[in-house]
Amino acid sequence: MIRVEHLVKDYGHVKALNDVSFEVEKGEIVGFLGPNGAGKTTCVKTITGYISATSGRVLVDGLDVATHSVEVKRKIGYLPENAPLYLDMTPREFLEFAGEVRNIRGDALIKRVKEVAEQVGLAERLDWEIGTLSKGYRQRVGLAQAMLHDPPILILDEPTTGLDPNQIVEIRQLIKSLGQNRTVILSTHNLHEVVQTCNRVIIIHRGRIVADGTPKEIQAKHGGSKTVVLSVIESGKSGQEIKALLSGVEGVRSVEGPTGGVDSSLTFKVVAEDPTEVRPRLFKAISEAGMVLTELRDESLDLEAIFQRLTMD
Repeated sequence: MIRVEHLVKDYGHVKALNDVSFEVEKGEIVGFLGPNGAGKTTCVKTITGYISATSGRVLVDGLDVATHSVEVKRKIGYLPENAPLYLDMTPREFLEFAGEVRNIRGDALIKRVKEVAEQVGLAERLDWEIGTLSKGYRQRVGLAQAMLHDPPILILDEPTTGLDPNQIVEIRQLIKSLGQNRTVILSTHNLHEVVQTCNRVIIIHRGRIVADGTPKEIQAKHGGSKTVVLSVIESGKSGQEIKALLSGVEGVRSVEGPTGGVDSSLTFKVVAEDPTEVRPRLFKAISEAGMVLTELRDESLDLEAIFQRLTMD
């Protein structure tokens, strides 16, 4: 549906995008995640044709954005971070104006305004002045405008910025429902936003993609560790005796601990050459020593820690 190939965007000596490539398939809800200034907005503006790339290209449904900009824009609904709204208009007046700009007129426009207002939960506020609406409802007006021409692709840039917690939940639920029959790219610096809304994450940092996949795939690839955490019941042995036993297991590099656990257990962190091979050896050593193993797991980073590690430098 969307194919980004070796995208570069320079602003003088600043390289906002540096060889960015990825694909988004039909029906995906993709979170485009990165810290402020990472290049997220530049990338989505390039995809929409709002700005041009220095080099590389973007294909939307097989069409090159640079050479078929009008056709591409018919396929995309775009909600920028600060949606441009006419505050003295009502949502109905604003949507009718936007529809006429897109060459939707007459009964078709009246019908479409009613449909999108119902979809985004705006029907009861259609005739209120936009300037009197809350930030959450203004975002709904912006979403309705982006959906007015029934595009197969929605690109949303920081759609929950400035909203209160209740409004954030409402907009998240709305985005998930919209994604049931559309391709959605959600650009944000909010990790929790992506985890709650998206089924795939692309992390960008300093204009480069540093991770791409489902949250579980990113954790598996970037959050892996060579540390095994285990807890045992003391069974009369001292912590140092248990530590010496674990240190002697083949493939173990080092052992940290013990620290106290629950139910008189002791917890150790074992750094191993290959956790997959070492786990059964640890289990065997503990069993043969007459101790009870209460926990044995690989230590892995959560998505927040991975994001920080990938975007801190």
